[in-house]
Order: sequence, then structure tokens, then C-alpha cells
Amino acid sequence: MEESVRTEDLALVRRARQGDLAAFEQLVAAYERRVYTLARRIVGHEQDAEDVTQQTFVSVLEHLAGFREEASFYTWLMRIATHAALKVVRKRKGLPTVSLDEMTEPQEGYEGIPHPEFIADWRQSPEELVPNNEIRRLLDDALAELDENHRVVFLLRDVEGMSVKETADSLGISEANVKVRLLRARLQLRERLTRKLGDPMRQLARPPHPH
Repeated sequence: MEESVRTEDLALVRRARQGDLAAFEQLVAAYERRVYTLARRIVGHEQDAEDVTQQTFVSVLEHLAGFREEASFYTWLMRIATHAALKVVRKRKGLPTVSLDEMTEPQEGYEGIPHPEFIADWRQSPEELVPNNEIRRLLDDALAELDENHRVVFLLRDVEGMSVKETADSLGISEANVKVRLLRARLQLRERLTRKLGDPMRQLARPPHPH
């Protein structure tokens, strides 16, 4: 994030802490659409995404005094939004919800990354396809097939453009875990998109590999 944006955000945060509602409304206006888009891609439903967006900014307002300014406001905001969205997903699946600090998982390694089973001769990677509106729907469909851990990392890192450190801070996991999950997400997305975008005459089925 540009330093000028970070500085402007902090100025608005400090004014909002002092009771300046207009300053908080400026923060909402600046980030509401990005929060909604992220939530929509995580939860998969418009109404749930709207609820997540509203809950995110309510939480931000309630906890603004506790924002320590160690990370950017944007990173902190997206961490809250991600947690709110994952809480909806977990409730929908009947899974227990957890606090944000309990989201850290054991260190993941590269040994469990599967080999692609479908190959084609095309060069653009999923993260390069994100700005292409013509295939955004295909990417959204492919994203919906990923498990939430990999999907969220891809969204924060490649769609929102966060750094590895910012993504790790937002999710409460290590930078190493971010890199592993991102690689897995990219490989899985590439394979799914290959089936739709690759040249059928040049697609090769790869024999199964032991993991």
C-alpha cells in the first residue's frame, strides 16, 4: 500500500477515535466495496456478503481504540473482514467458530502439494488473469471449488494485492504458511482453468503420482 494512503488512513483513524463520525464515514467509503467483494468471494452469497460488510465496519468502530497502528489500517480491516466471512462459512457448515487468534494452524510444508493431473499449453497464471473481466466468472467459479484456507490466501495475496507479510498478519498465520497455501491455490486454480481455457488438442492427462 502506498505510504500516502497509509498516512491518510491513520489521520482518519485518529480523528475517528476522537469522535469524528465524518472521518469514520470516509474510511467506510474508501473500503466498503473492497470489503464486500472479498466477503462475496469467501461466502458466495450476496446477502451474507452484505451482512459481513456491515459487521466488519461495526467491529472496526467498536475496536478502533485498540488499533495499535503496527500494521496498516487496510491490513487490520481485511483481517476483521476475513474473520467475519469465515465465521459465516463455518456456521453454514455447522463447524465451531473460533477467535481470530486461534486461526493459526500447524506449519505447512511443500511435501503435500499435489501434482497437476491435467496439463495444457497456455502461459497465463491465475494471478495474471485476475484483471481480465472476460474470464472473471470462470475464476470465481474455480475459486469457489477451493477450500477456504487456500481460497482466502489467494484472494488476499493475488486479488487484493497484499504482501506475504500483510496476508500472514491478516490471517494470523506464518509467512511460510502463506507461501505454501498460495502455491497450492495457484496450482489448483491453474488446473481448473486449464480444463476450460486450454487448447483441447494439446491437453495431456498426467498419470497419477504418489504424493
